[in-house]
Amino acid sequence: MLEFFEEFPDMSRGDLRDFKKVIDSAFRSFSRTYGEAIESFFDPILWFLIWLEKLLLATPWPIIMLVIAGLCYLGARSWKLSLGSILTFALIGYLGMWEDTMSTIALISVATLLCISIGIPLGIWMARSDRVQALVTPVLDVMQTIPIFVYLLPVLMLLGIGKVPGLIAVCVYAMPPIVRLTNLGIRLVDKDIIEAAEAFGADKKQQLFGVQIPLALPNIFAGINQTIMMALAMVVIASMIGVRGLGIPVLQAIQNQYLALGLMNGLAIVALAIIFDRVLQRYGKRLQNYRKGPNND
Repeated sequence: MLEFFEEFPDMSRGDLRDFKKVIDSAFRSFSRTYGEAIESFFDPILWFLIWLEKLLLATPWPIIMLVIAGLCYLGARSWKLSLGSILTFALIGYLGMWEDTMSTIALISVATLLCISIGIPLGIWMARSDRVQALVTPVLDVMQTIPIFVYLLPVLMLLGIGKVPGLIAVCVYAMPPIVRLTNLGIRLVDKDIIEAAEAFGADKKQQLFGVQIPLALPNIFAGINQTIMMALAMVVIASMIGVRGLGIPVLQAIQNQYLALGLMNGLAIVALAIIFDRVLQRYGKRLQNYRKGPNND
């Protein structure tokens, strides 16, 4: 490669500079023309994120803790996990991290809902078409391997610093697991079961919603679990572009060498990840009980 540039220095490097100028000029023109329309497109998502964050912050902490404990028990059927979640959130509040935690939960909740609403239909489409799977799989590979700031830069140039670019970055990073595992779960459904459904007169839609999706639910919930874990991993990155939450104190601790501040907020993120992970894992295991007989919970 170096020999090539030495042989054609003016042509190759000059063309490369011209090519960069063309890309920069085209992107500036695109942002001026469509930037406002793109911002308007994301306004409903921004409104919902702000509304949910304000709702969590305005709700009294005992109600939040009871709701979280109830959801933990419904998902895991474990009073120990519910009690552990109450103690965890009580400690978070005692250490003064309640507001940042609620902001983080709002961000993760909206990001997970977006990933589910886009990822599950896309995974189903991939499972039903080998051609779609061949087209989408490289895109998912790029989403998981490309450095975050590479795709964050054009988003920031279009939308500026704020919640929406952070939410987009979280979704891009966290969406591949739910797509892949939805596709895998549906493809793993026994073909004999599909043939039996066809024999009873079920059409494609009935097979999908009555047979394939219910049998694929353990894999789908595993994908949701991984999506939440990856979204939590993006909390600190999102704080770098103005997203409120537990990531901002961690970033401040890194910049100013505040060890205690960084540890406390980092452990709060870990605690949220553990609670989400345990609840969804146990719920996924409960969904597999159809293979083992009646539910003994």
